[in-house]
Amino acid sequence: MNGNGIHEKNAVKGIVCPAKQKSCRQRWNIRPSEMSINTLNPIRAIVDGMKLTPNPEKPMIALSIGDPTVFGNLPTDDKVHQAMKNAIDSHKYNGYAPSVGYQKSREVVANFYSCPEAPLEAEDVLLTSGCSQAIDLAITVLCNYGDNILVPCPGFSLYKTLAVSLGIQVKLYNLLPEKSWEIDLQHMESLIDDRTTCLIVNNPSNPCGSVYSKEHLQNILSVASKHCVPILADEIYGDMVFQGCTYQSTASLSSDVPILACGGLAKRWLVPGWRLGWILIHDRNQIFGKEIRRGLVKLSQRILGACTIVQGAIESILNDTPQEFYHRTISFLESNSKICFSELSTVPGLTPVMPSGAMYLMVGIEMEHFPEFQNDVQFTERLVTEQSVFCLPATAFEYPNYFRVVVTVPEEMMVEACTRIREFCQRHYRTCSQDSNELDQ
Repeated sequence: MNGNGIHEKNAVKGIVCPAKQKSCRQRWNIRPSEMSINTLNPIRAIVDGMKLTPNPEKPMIALSIGDPTVFGNLPTDDKVHQAMKNAIDSHKYNGYAPSVGYQKSREVVANFYSCPEAPLEAEDVLLTSGCSQAIDLAITVLCNYGDNILVPCPGFSLYKTLAVSLGIQVKLYNLLPEKSWEIDLQHMESLIDDRTTCLIVNNPSNPCGSVYSKEHLQNILSVASKHCVPILADEIYGDMVFQGCTYQSTASLSSDVPILACGGLAKRWLVPGWRLGWILIHDRNQIFGKEIRRGLVKLSQRILGACTIVQGAIESILNDTPQEFYHRTISFLESNSKICFSELSTVPGLTPVMPSGAMYLMVGIEMEHFPEFQNDVQFTERLVTEQSVFCLPATAFEYPNYFRVVVTVPEEMMVEACTRIREFCQRHYRTCSQDSNELDQ
């Protein structure tokens, strides 16, 4: 041993080992972390395994992507663009912001969403890199390894991706298509146990396009209150509801259930790439207390999140965007939804469910009438091959024998896509008697 406490005989090609260490690592053995191994995006897992070869004689129509900017027909408002230009030209927002966001920007978001039933102050707002990071922080602050969360089925796949990578069990509660995708409250309640640390409520819904009534939200809150389970309210599509429907935030109806409401600019303002989201902390009874708030701040410091330039523009974006912009967007989405629902309602073997908001429509497939296909993945895969129309199979949302349609495409594309889907179904549809005859033969 030399004077530095190192066994010289353990030196291998310039590597020295502490005296207490029994052996040296003499070969490379780099392995991915358990978290990376356990991270799985169900949509990517399904889509990457599909054989998607479009018909070369028909231009591709992708009804699968939840990005309203893809086709260029839904631009954001000029006021929103100008707000960004002004923020850049001011040269005030080129540096780092606090991990939770600029104080002024948090005040603006708090004022925009505050209401008498659910008041907010700047301290109740954390700005994040999109709504996805908001959901990530909310799940991470509420749950430990081995806990479980309640997630809608069908539901946004990110919930499971985030939870499973952290060793959190996902329990799926059913939504009811015959009731416009309301929650099966009895089933949801039956899943709650001592390790349930979070109930995720997505309203309006991706992938269903459902909007819950005040009464239904109150019933959800009653279950959460009874079992003392906090709610993560994914409200990224908040206020994106069709004529005749009313959107109410979950927090505005809660008297005691603490809520982390997640939202952002992506969908309502049609700028998903700008990556500005937020968490609104609703905790009037101080059930979360200081610890959850402190935990959110600590987690936000792992990566400095929300884009500073967008933070600089947020006041003008929220306060100056004209109501006509919102109205025009919603009117377009509702019109396309009605076209799609009307067209596919008359297609044998399909059962579309009319949405009430957001930008999606779910379509049921009566698989017994399409015996060539084993499931919705094969059905949608062949739809691409023959008709160059890509709809996301709902197996990606853990809800087989449905597919999701994104209604943000130009109207003429929507009409053409429905025509092609009709042709496809007419070609492959079989009545039960046809199946029996073919088997007999």
